[in-house]
Amino acid sequence: MSNESSKAEHEQVDAAVEGEILTSTEGKANADEAGLMDELTQANFRIEELEQALAQSQAKVEEQKDSVTRAAASEANIRRRAAQDVEKAHKFALEKFANELLPVIDNMERALHGTDAENEATKAIYEGVELTLKSFVTSVEKFGLKVVDPQGEAFNPEHHQAIGMQPSPEFPANTVMMVMQKGYILNDRLLRPAMVMVSQGGGSVDTKA
Repeated sequence: MSNESSKAEHEQVDAAVEGEILTSTEGKANADEAGLMDELTQANFRIEELEQALAQSQAKVEEQKDSVTRAAASEANIRRRAAQDVEKAHKFALEKFANELLPVIDNMERALHGTDAENEATKAIYEGVELTLKSFVTSVEKFGLKVVDPQGEAFNPEHHQAIGMQPSPEFPANTVMMVMQKGYILNDRLLRPAMVMVSQGGGSVDTKA
């Protein structure tokens, strides 16, 4: 075999080997690329799962925060209502007792009207009843009881009860011209309205035919 022929054979062998190497390298590269794509796909799926889990966790946290806020608001409302109930009970616990005291006050006032402070025979009684009444009223005022004595004031239907109306040259229209019975208020709640006569204003009634 000539040198040229041997050289040609060697070149063919080298080319074949080089082709196999290239083919093997390309195959390995393709396999690596396919494996990398598979890993990226799995990573993307995992990221989506984590994002969904995070969104669910955030939603649960917001729901729990809302529940806590509602619970706190409910507790505050309960505390406020309880405080109001206690305040009302405290303010009006004496209401029934105070109503029982009103006739006693009325009777002492009638006793004063039935006696004369200038008359020596009744002066001592008058002064004694007057002192007792003042002391009694002062004591009940400490517990929130206030007298409604609207003589000369404008008629107030919230605190006064009119038993009639009369013409009067001394009092303007719709003015209390006479208090028949005093009223009483306990801690801003009306216990009893004042019984009053209300002026129609104007002059005296013309009785001429």
